[in-house]
Amino acid sequence: MRAWEVARPGPIDREPLRWVEKPVPAPGPDELLVHVRACGVCRTDLHVSEGDLPVHRQGVTPGHEVVGVVAGMGEDVSGYALGDRVGVAWLRRTDGTCRYCARGSENLCPASVYTGWDADGGYAEYTTVPAAFAYRLPAGVDDVALAPLLCAGIIGYRALLRAALPPGGRLGLYGFGGSAHLCAQLAVAQGAVVHVLTRDPAARRLALDLGAASARGAYEQPPEPLDSAILFAPVGDLVPVALRALDRGGVLSVAGIHLSDTPPLRYESELFYEKELRSVTSNTRQDGQDFLTLAARHGVRATTHAYPLSEAQQALKDLKAGRFDGAAVLVNDRPPGH
Repeated sequence: MRAWEVARPGPIDREPLRWVEKPVPAPGPDELLVHVRACGVCRTDLHVSEGDLPVHRQGVTPGHEVVGVVAGMGEDVSGYALGDRVGVAWLRRTDGTCRYCARGSENLCPASVYTGWDADGGYAEYTTVPAAFAYRLPAGVDDVALAPLLCAGIIGYRALLRAALPPGGRLGLYGFGGSAHLCAQLAVAQGAVVHVLTRDPAARRLALDLGAASARGAYEQPPEPLDSAILFAPVGDLVPVALRALDRGGVLSVAGIHLSDTPPLRYESELFYEKELRSVTSNTRQDGQDFLTLAARHGVRATTHAYPLSEAQQALKDLKAGRFDGAAVLVNDRPPGH
């Protein structure tokens, strides 16, 4: 099969990925073999490719927003059939026994491993996934539209939960890429007043089209104090900016797995009055199931830009340069067996 691998992590303009021929992976006893039909392009893939997140395995294949069909399975798998459409997301496996898993916080499991970081992901014609961590996908939505929901959507939902937005509350979104534009749709559908703060004029236009009450520059103040805010842009300088925009008792959640260093925080203006700063770490499978249900109920749809699988490196270059709004999706046009 054809696949991308991280050959030498570094700036994406230096092309750290290599397009190679690899054997089709063999699923483990509890795993599914998935023929990839679409794979979303996530900023985490860029962080792994550039070395912001050091690769956990040499030559790893990125990608963790996979929509595909079951092409094989291990001997211990039940409940799936060849041809079933499934989703593969970031969280690949946990130990299921630690104190965090026992209390329902499997996203904090110290033994957790991740698709496209610890194990080969979806920038390939085939990938594998433990059957217990695969998602059954709703009918009626095409592969390209579904792919970004499997990380951008799920992580945005987790960040929204962490932001503790009150009913009908005022929500600020800093950055407006793949994850934020899905989060905004869900928040608006649930009655929130959404204010978007981002540097990209095209993203600001998209935000207004999707129902945001306002869209301004990333370092500007929103038109009213915020009950909650989510930082999607991996820019530490925006942490104090967002904290200053919060009303008393407001919560800022940081959605990304990577964030540049934050400047010193001033207690009086940025943390006093019981403001809170929270991080977001991965997601639980329940988060994913809940989000996919809500997305189907409220008609949450990704704005997508399709690239052939063979142009994954260009898609990452375009992501870093901000050349598209919404989300990029890699499309594998080769049928199974080729």
